[in-house]
Amino acid sequence: MHELSIVSGLFDILEEKAREHRAKKIVSVTIKVGKLSGAVPDLLVSAFDTYKEGTLAAEARLEIISLPVKTKCGHCGREFEPEHHLFVCPGCASQDLKILEGMDLFVEKIEFEV
Repeated sequence: MHELSIVSGLFDILEEKAREHRAKKIVSVTIKVGKLSGAVPDLLVSAFDTYKEGTLAAEARLEIISLPVKTKCGHCGREFEPEHHLFVCPGCASQDLKILEGMDLFVEKIEFEV
């Protein structure tokens, strides 16, 4: 389960930002997770809840915003969100697609108590 390593990296960021802001505690964390990131949101929440014990985030809540997959057709230039994992342009039926969004996983917001 690579969600544990993702959350471990997340806590490195949280601890660094908490020090920078001289925070007494972390209240909430919002992350954005792309549908093609390979991370399972429920497992991220579970790993976060386990990892936060005994940290400044012990009482923090994790909010996950799911990012859709967005692609651009290399043939006709149309941008669209593939449906049902069907990576074919609905305009020209080309399979020459570039993924623009949906593989991301990043911290959107951290709320501190100072």
